Amino acid sequence: MDVSALPLLWYLLVGLLFAGYAVLDGFDLGVGTLHLLGRTDEQRRIFLNAIGPVWDGNEVWLVVAGGALFAAFPPVYATVFSGFYLALILLLFALIFRAVAIEFRSKEPGRTWRQTWDVSFSVASTTAALLMGVALGNVIAGIPLDVAGDYTGSFFDLLNPYSLIVGATTVALFTMHGTIYLTLRTEGATQALVARWIRPAILTFVTLYATTTLATLLFVPHMIAPFAARPPLAVVPLGTFGAVLGIPLAVRHGRPGTAFVASCLTILGLWALVGIGMFPRLVVATDPVLSLTLHNAASSPGTLRTMTIIAAIGGPLVAAYTVGIYWVFRGKVRLDHMSY
Repeated sequence: MDVSALPLLWYLLVGLLFAGYAVLDGFDLGVGTLHLLGRTDEQRRIFLNAIGPVWDGNEVWLVVAGGALFAAFPPVYATVFSGFYLALILLLFALIFRAVAIEFRSKEPGRTWRQTWDVSFSVASTTAALLMGVALGNVIAGIPLDVAGDYTGSFFDLLNPYSLIVGATTVALFTMHGTIYLTLRTEGATQALVARWIRPAILTFVTLYATTTLATLLFVPHMIAPFAARPPLAVVPLGTFGAVLGIPLAVRHGRPGTAFVASCLTILGLWALVGIGMFPRLVVATDPVLSLTLHNAASSPGTLRTMTIIAAIGGPLVAAYTVGIYWVFRGKVRLDHMSY
């Protein structure tokens, strides 16, 4: 492969890894947000066991995506992780508390013990989704950078209206995704309870999706420019809109499996919109000249070539593990002595 194409290849691969993480961990973060709505201890255990065999494997995609970003585009990794330091520490704590809650909740039968971990699990899941969305909103809208690529704003500058809207949309998207997933994995009274959450979850997401789209059109015009310059790219937003529309249609016809596929395609479509809108930038600076792109932030050709060889070997293994674990633990969730 021509070495000049390697930065573009890794731009696509890093985006694919983050998209895969959003699809896979998105529904189990959504299950966490919904967790406190379970009415009985048994229902909350079913929710936990619906994601129990897969949640930690899903987070591997985030680790791999972060590692790929670090190796392929080190200036981007340095800028984002130093500029968003406090936000990322909060995200790390949220993911830790969430994992501990999953493991500890069912170790003791006490009501106070379990309620404490229930709250921890739900709050941590929602906080993680919100922080991811806020970070994405800032990267899209642009952050103040100096000539060295260092972030010159403060933590509170990250909490601007546009990024908060993107954060709320992310929480709503993952909640809808998790609701549909729970419908697939539950049965009986628990499934009937979850089914009542689908329509409000879809309505909330669609409202915030429309709000974010309008805010992007009005306040983040550089995200629209690639589509205006290349009209054939309109197939991407149109396809994403079609996927969003397919969710309520599938629900109305009693096809939760189709609704889940449409929800996955919605996430992939939204991520494709972000990738196209930002291309070739990975971090947008308020001064466009200082933006970090795949051209000025890529590692050396030798590093990218070595990474490509590693990815060609390791990528199929990760994909095979993911497919295998979902196949083994497919079907409805039933509690036994091995359950959380």
